[in-house]
Amino acid sequence: MTTSISEATKDQIRAQARSLGFDLCQFADVTAPWPASARLAAFVEAGHHGEMDWMAETLDRRSHPTAMWGEARAAIVLGMNYGPATDPRTVLDHPDQGAISVYAQGDDYHDLIKGRLKQLASWVVARFGGELKVFVDTAPLMEKPLAERAGLGWQGKHTNLVSRELGSWLFLGSILTVLEIEPDPPEVDHCGSCRACLDACPTNAFPAPYQLDARRCISYLTIELKVPVPTDLRPALGNRIYGCDDCLAACPWNKFAQAASEIRLQARATLRAPSLIELAGLDDAAFRALFSKSPVKRIGRSRFLRNVLYALGNAGDPLKVEAIRPHLEDPSGLVRGAAVWALSRYLAPSEMLALRTEDPDPEVAAEWDQACQSGAMPGAN
Repeated sequence: MTTSISEATKDQIRAQARSLGFDLCQFADVTAPWPASARLAAFVEAGHHGEMDWMAETLDRRSHPTAMWGEARAAIVLGMNYGPATDPRTVLDHPDQGAISVYAQGDDYHDLIKGRLKQLASWVVARFGGELKVFVDTAPLMEKPLAERAGLGWQGKHTNLVSRELGSWLFLGSILTVLEIEPDPPEVDHCGSCRACLDACPTNAFPAPYQLDARRCISYLTIELKVPVPTDLRPALGNRIYGCDDCLAACPWNKFAQAASEIRLQARATLRAPSLIELAGLDDAAFRALFSKSPVKRIGRSRFLRNVLYALGNAGDPLKVEAIRPHLEDPSGLVRGAAVWALSRYLAPSEMLALRTEDPDPEVAAEWDQACQSGAMPGAN
């Protein structure tokens, strides 16, 4: 027989969640219809997922929480605040520094949250029984709609979750359980006529409110995309070298946000506004050492240096040429191609032609062709 959880017991679970560092803990029913699946299917059908093939491959499993686990009856949905101590957009005014998304300036949240979820899950089973499963966002469970249903917040026009208590800075985790738990009221949309997040996007990645075209999103371009970033979007990257916080930071609900209290989610000094010149000099060992506990490590040195070189090309400082030039001979074609583009932002086509060498990588050769034919005005931004 399935155990039914009372309101008093829910309060006990909330208290235990808070003791483990979670800021929010709410409960949702997972047996009702799931409108979010239709929105996801339309997103994939439009091709807005870009090269994230896993979204199409797991579409059926994302269609409903019970598609992940047929016996699930309820969800315990957790939120952990990772709010920055200062406005993360200030680094954008310093083109010699790299802008790393707030969530990646501390330890990898996947490891932190999964460990805490397992601790809470063990506590729940020990006291109330019942099977359960824990999820962070690497699993094909649509956590933002689930969090909205549980009342943690609502999906704003930037498609991320917005909390009235913590703004847009919230990591999510979920526990599916066979326990019968009275759901909390779902949150309603409080965006109103505001479009601050949409207007803040440097690449116009929102074709409409509540719709994201990942192919234009800087987070996708700098993290998920494994090939060169489309040429027309590179200038809009500015000095953003891993992710983008612009739409999150623009949300007016952040007036209620707080700086993260979890020490492992607070920004490391070395990752708040690192020097692009220093980052450009990282070899593989140094890259791994600097980002040993950060999500940044998952994209690898080549993709990261691609982003750093685009930022150097956008810096508008001819002195950056000497930091770019050595990468024309990098073992990675992805890095070499980015170096060619970055140099073309400062050197005339005739100067690029004088530097050109034959490259076996067709994508790098195409970068050379473009740079030598049209180039860019020296010092372009």
